Amino acid sequence: MLTVVGVRFKKAGKVYYFDPGELSIEKGNRVIVETARGAEFGDVVVGPKQVGEHDVIQPLKQVVRVASQADVEHMEKNMQKAKEAFDITLEKIEKHSLPMKLIDSEYTFDDSKLIFYFTADGRVDFRELVKDLASIFKTRIELRQIGVRDEAKMIGGLGPCGRPLCCSSFLGDFEPVSIRMAKEQGLSLNPTKISGICGRLMCCLKYEAEMYKEAREEKSSQGSTPFTDHSEARVDKVGSESRSVSEHTADEKNVLAIDKAEEIAKDKSTKSTKSTKSSKNGKNSAKSKGRRRRPKPQPSKSGE
Repeated sequence: MLTVVGVRFKKAGKVYYFDPGELSIEKGNRVIVETARGAEFGDVVVGPKQVGEHDVIQPLKQVVRVASQADVEHMEKNMQKAKEAFDITLEKIEKHSLPMKLIDSEYTFDDSKLIFYFTADGRVDFRELVKDLASIFKTRIELRQIGVRDEAKMIGGLGPCGRPLCCSSFLGDFEPVSIRMAKEQGLSLNPTKISGICGRLMCCLKYEAEMYKEAREEKSSQGSTPFTDHSEARVDKVGSESRSVSEHTADEKNVLAIDKAEEIAKDKSTKSTKSTKSSKNGKNSAKSKGRRRRPKPQPSKSGE
């Protein structure tokens, strides 16, 4: 077993695990850790815990130290410098007439690299831009092209529900979302109704998809045999969130709770089984009564 701590570098970013070593670290601490791109400043969101060796990617990077006040001030200074670099880069992009949209910028904690995030419809030749930026900022420049979902995550905003975007509030990773999830939940398939501000399907379609799937497995399907005594009735709708079944007859509509519907269906199934057995017994009895025994042949008297 290994002892690890979970560190997040951005508000709603992915959680990465590190080896705390002999350091006394608690949830909520700020730490300096060693990453593939150098030293980084992050927040501990998962306190020390034991995990199996196969549950984490080996080898684990080390937590260098708990962040000091000087580290916090240095991080704040880097954030201010990144904002200034963002404005300068916007001017340079316009000067070079590049078809790209600048989204964000950041310095690594050790000032060894300045990273810019942008979106574009296709590939962009930004070699001249990189040369200009390197001569201005005197550090290594990296431009990363991101997708529209990452753009929404970085910028933030309000979703159709009126709440802050899930991706910029608490979602660490984007999970696959399909139109089938909306269909199974009975939602409108109009793209404008089920798409987020990024233009992709809303992440929240994933939240209840599993619940609807489980509910559908334990309930009657649409068009199945009804639960009431109406022979002409048909199950019209299955309500997963309200745990109810709606059935239509020629004259009325019935809405039953799932538990009640299952109880009625069970009783009907039991009665049907008994009725089938009694019917078979009656037929067998009638057949036995209808049979006539043939009289045994009498021996003939000789001499008559």
